[in-house]
Amino acid sequence: MSKHNTVAVANGAPIKMWTEGVPVEDEARQQLMNTARMPFIYKHLAVMPDVHLGKGSTIGTVIPTLGAIIPAAVGVDIGCGMMAARTSLTAADLPDNLAGLRSAIEAAVPHGRTMGKRDKGSWDTPPKTVDAMWGELADGFKRITEKHPRIKNTNNHKHLGTLGTGNHFIEVCLDEESRVWFMLHSGSRGVGNAIGNLFIELAQADMRQHIADLPHRDLAYFQEGSQHFDDYVEAVGWAQDFARRNRAVMMQNVTAAARTVIAKPFVADVEAVNCHHNYVQKETHFGREVLVTRKGAVSAQKGQLGIIPGSMGAKSFIVRGLGNEEAFCSCSHGAGRSMSRTKAKKLFTVADQIEATKHVECRKDEDVIDEIPMAYKDIDAVMTAQSELVEIVHTLRQVVCVKG
Repeated sequence: MSKHNTVAVANGAPIKMWTEGVPVEDEARQQLMNTARMPFIYKHLAVMPDVHLGKGSTIGTVIPTLGAIIPAAVGVDIGCGMMAARTSLTAADLPDNLAGLRSAIEAAVPHGRTMGKRDKGSWDTPPKTVDAMWGELADGFKRITEKHPRIKNTNNHKHLGTLGTGNHFIEVCLDEESRVWFMLHSGSRGVGNAIGNLFIELAQADMRQHIADLPHRDLAYFQEGSQHFDDYVEAVGWAQDFARRNRAVMMQNVTAAARTVIAKPFVADVEAVNCHHNYVQKETHFGREVLVTRKGAVSAQKGQLGIIPGSMGAKSFIVRGLGNEEAFCSCSHGAGRSMSRTKAKKLFTVADQIEATKHVECRKDEDVIDEIPMAYKDIDAVMTAQSELVEIVHTLRQVVCVKG
């Protein structure tokens, strides 16, 4: 029996939802309907079980379009995604006290953010590995900033290989056979944020005559053939490349940091996976080339490996795509929030956070209460709802978590 249901939308494309057994808030449903009414949606929207209200567009949505692109649907955390590497270590090889491993990772990867001249989440002097990686991005950045100078004065080079804030994290995990994995979650950092915001503004400015006709101003779009469409495709592609490289540099640094703490020699590239979950790219579906925007969704082509993290304190999954065409070969990007950050901070205490993460070496203070596991949907229910989209290859539980 099929696990999805189809919602008809008046004057819009249908919405196919893989949300059986998972709550969906009314505001998210309304936001989905607004997007479905855009005239260039191809076939239908595909909605993942971690769906929840987002800025610009609903998180957990796959938006296929013909001849148009919505910058706010991609959002400002362009190329945000996951990377995981299986190591040759097992749980027995880890030190009894994991605080030293967490400290080593925190020292190796800038994370968090402080305002003012010296941002702790940015490199002061980037290491040679970062300089070398930036060298491969610099020409593309120059082309973009010649057209859009505002992007030049951003955190770019100094943010490469850094974690950020919010739900971005670095984890040491154990799989079902007690093998050690390193896993991390981050995107295109300050420069991606600047690119996203600039093009959202440009789309709204380009459409100022028609913006009142849109279901929401965040659905302002560029039409194929326009100058800003081509500029955005170039800039978003560059930001996605930055995000992928950002994760790769961090993984190198996490591995090097772990080697300073763990005496046993090990390799950490056995089964590396690096996947976006906020991005847009050209793909072929139902025989046509279309633009596919995944807003909090992961590509799950047949046989393709992906990562679906839970929250800090909950399980995460390495999955293999089943290539479900009705879902535009996609799956969820995580558990999905069940409440806002503000509500979580009102509802839960530091004591709740300590209890929920007692098996994890991580920060346990009021600044991370908004990331408490109870602020997220039940990851098991989310996985059950998408059993026709992916199969589980490995189940991971974290033992160390570094938060921005």
